[in-house]
Amino acid sequence: MAVEDLVAWVDEFSDLIQDFPIKDFVFLLAPIIFAVVGGLILYHTHTDYWEKPKRYAVPIPKKPDECKILEHPTIKVPSSTAIQCYMPATGQFLGLVNPSTPAGIDRAIAQAHAAQDKWAKTTFSERRKVLRTMLQHILDNQEQICEVSSLDSGKTMIDAQLGEIMVTAEKLQWTIRHGEKALRPSRRPTNLLMSYKRNTVRYEPLGVVAALVSWNYPFHNLMGPIISSIFAGNGVIVKVSEQTCWSAAYYTMIARGALVAHGHDPQLIQSVVCWPQTASHLTSHPGISHLTFIGSRPVCHQVAASAAKSLTPVVAELGGKDAAVILDSAERDLGRIVDILMRGTFQASGQNCIGIERIIAAPGVYDKLVAMLEPRVKALRLGLDEDVGAMVSDASFARLEALVDDAVARGARLLAGGKRHIHPDHPRGFYFTPTLLVDVTPAMAVANEECFGPIMTVLRAPSSSASDILALANAPDFGLGSSVYGRDSDAALQEVVRGLRAGGVAVNDFAVYYAVQLPFGGVGGSGYGRFAGEEGLRGLCNTKSVCEDRLAWLGIRTAIPPPVRYPVASQQRGWRFTSGVVGLGYALTVREKLGALVDILRNV
Repeated sequence: MAVEDLVAWVDEFSDLIQDFPIKDFVFLLAPIIFAVVGGLILYHTHTDYWEKPKRYAVPIPKKPDECKILEHPTIKVPSSTAIQCYMPATGQFLGLVNPSTPAGIDRAIAQAHAAQDKWAKTTFSERRKVLRTMLQHILDNQEQICEVSSLDSGKTMIDAQLGEIMVTAEKLQWTIRHGEKALRPSRRPTNLLMSYKRNTVRYEPLGVVAALVSWNYPFHNLMGPIISSIFAGNGVIVKVSEQTCWSAAYYTMIARGALVAHGHDPQLIQSVVCWPQTASHLTSHPGISHLTFIGSRPVCHQVAASAAKSLTPVVAELGGKDAAVILDSAERDLGRIVDILMRGTFQASGQNCIGIERIIAAPGVYDKLVAMLEPRVKALRLGLDEDVGAMVSDASFARLEALVDDAVARGARLLAGGKRHIHPDHPRGFYFTPTLLVDVTPAMAVANEECFGPIMTVLRAPSSSASDILALANAPDFGLGSSVYGRDSDAALQEVVRGLRAGGVAVNDFAVYYAVQLPFGGVGGSGYGRFAGEEGLRGLCNTKSVCEDRLAWLGIRTAIPPPVRYPVASQQRGWRFTSGVVGLGYALTVREKLGALVDILRNV
């Protein structure tokens, strides 16, 4: 009967729906749709009328009028301390930059401290206004920013758009939307004995912090630490790389311009460039409260040792040997995956800390994957207006060629590239041919050392089991990023995700954890600590624990009971009393707690 009633009710309801005069309400659909879409756009752009970004102008650096091609492009000039800047793509001279001295670094730190004293008192709303103005300037001037990055680092405009603008805009947007929530004081639980207390964790500015950043993304690597540091209320000093210091003054002015537009002291943000022998003055400086280092492992040893002199905490990101794992279940998706592997390997000519350094393919897809990759890699063209740009210098060319030669000698097949390239139009530019090495084994150096160049290596997993694949993926002493490709229903997929020893894992994608501001960093030889996301923002703060009286207005405060007041009248009585206190607070059963309460009352 119940089933018949339900069927009858459904029929009646259907009749009512069909008879509903929907045409009489069609005129409301358009306003409703516009309201919903407008609301979504408003939410996702986080626009507020009273916080409209301010416009400001920053002069763009220009190449010298004379086109001078250096015979041997290098940052060092004989008989001079100046840093020589040039275009890696062509070898054209860009200018000279005077490096900072220890005295100059001292002045920069002092200026940042003076500005930070006032900045620390600003509200999150005021800081958001600065970041929103900065974001607007970047969006308005993204082409010029990318052009300067291309000149200074050799990357193509597309690579600059993806690696300089998009990730910087995301960091700004995330911080604008979520930064206050991450740094807002948070309430913490109490316990029975301290039930009259209120516990709070506060995130307060450290003072002046510093970052030593690499050359592969000169704009983003400079702006990233600035964004997080100033939103946390700090002053910041960024030591840029000598390899890409031509653009540093321009990029620093972009960040400072947003401060000036809102009436704040631009000295809050400092950038310096110096030779390695001077950098230790910054890393050991007692005026620096925190260091972020992005670079190589050997240099990190020196930075950490220097920072230890002043007990300055360090977050270190040291590159990786990121594995892209292709499971058998990914076979139907190989076309899309190959596109991702190409971008993940050859973006910025392979000079990408979370670039794909190893492709580990299960036996069922290995041959098909190699067959699909070979023509794609061979078709890549070199040049700023082509597919793959220049490398920042030729310092790694001999090492890369040696890694390729060693792999071939040990049985790997070289299907494309493998050596430096003399560009027909720019013979003084630094180009390395896009390389495809297959049948690579874990015993080869190229499978264990970070290439940081346009070299794609493919390893065949001994079986399709997750354990065999993980043994390959986790073999090198690196653990920064990784990716796994396969059907979502494949049990091996999540097993590999769980087993990868890495700071980040992208599932059926590449490096997207960096594009959504998740905490970023590695394990093992890839460094320690995290920047980005809530964890990174809080890491730039003094985490202060505050415990206050919840009912002070009633006069309820901590008082030392007579049995434990100095001088202690009786150790035996005091012992029984304190044992009762511990039992009341932490005994596991109600009966035991009541017994402890009796001990307290007997010995009070």
